[in-house]
Amino acid sequence: MRVGVVVIGRNEGDRLVRCLRSLHGAGCPTVYVDSGSTDGSVQGAADLGASVVELDRSIGFTAARARNAGFERLIAQHPEIELVQFVDGDCEVASGWLAQAARELETAPHLAVVCGRRRERFREQSTYNRLCDIEWDTPVGDAKACGGDAMMRVSAFRQVGGFDPKIIAGEEPELCVRLRRAGWTIRRIGAEMTLHDAAMYRFGQWWKRAVRSGHAFAEGAALHGASPERHYVKQRRSLFFWGLVNPLLAFSLAYITRGWSLALLFGYPALALRILRAGRARGLSSHDARTYAVFCVLAKFPEGLGQMSYIAARLRGRPRQLIEYKRAAAGGADRTTVSHS
Repeated sequence: MRVGVVVIGRNEGDRLVRCLRSLHGAGCPTVYVDSGSTDGSVQGAADLGASVVELDRSIGFTAARARNAGFERLIAQHPEIELVQFVDGDCEVASGWLAQAARELETAPHLAVVCGRRRERFREQSTYNRLCDIEWDTPVGDAKACGGDAMMRVSAFRQVGGFDPKIIAGEEPELCVRLRRAGWTIRRIGAEMTLHDAAMYRFGQWWKRAVRSGHAFAEGAALHGASPERHYVKQRRSLFFWGLVNPLLAFSLAYITRGWSLALLFGYPALALRILRAGRARGLSSHDARTYAVFCVLAKFPEGLGQMSYIAARLRGRPRQLIEYKRAAAGGADRTTVSHS
């Protein structure tokens, strides 16, 4: 089956160069979609043989919009393409992945999406990078969703209309809801897929990324929460309680209850302990399980803020703005990049 590749990014610098070079031996047509880079990414991608699409800067950038534009260019230039590998420009594709994913899709006609193991390139350089690496390690087998790196069947992608370009975060799970509703299956296999460079070294970056996650949960639940699977409803309720209601009650009632309401805060260490035990059960080291548990609980607060930002923007009827956390890569301008991953 013929495979094509769509790469998206903005101001990824050396990360984009690594990404495109990792695709050189595969012999697959590649489209790069740029979201307003100022660091020479467009010329660099063209020099490396990619067909380049520059998005109109007068329209808000989203990863979903970029992937759709790349898909349309790829199919227009190569209508024989049957499978498309989507990859973010801060990721290096593992050797042999494209062929292995294509074989999986070829032998299972009901599959729409195949993804593998995404790892962090600099896992040990920061706690936040390590958290990303833990997050990427999801179970092998049939899944509810994929991430930004995945190979998709062209016919399935077209059937459901591609990504929703208005969604600023969580666009992949939203697409997968529609694919599964149409009878397709998403699967993660135990193969190395991509090496990701989160480049998160500051607490503020991690906080913004968590705000974006809360926004994604809120928007996903608003779109598909009424469906039989109750998409992201559980996550939305959890964020509402732990990130907003519980601390509000604990502190606002402290004077009336003579401090007894502060006992509600003991729920957070109890929640962390439950997450820690789950992490150890899935094979995480003691250190990783503790780190993951603490930050999962801490994330409830920025995620709760992200949920409220979505609700506030929706009530005002204003388009939501991208929530960005990553700095430009080496060789780029000193500005934040579009957060595609």
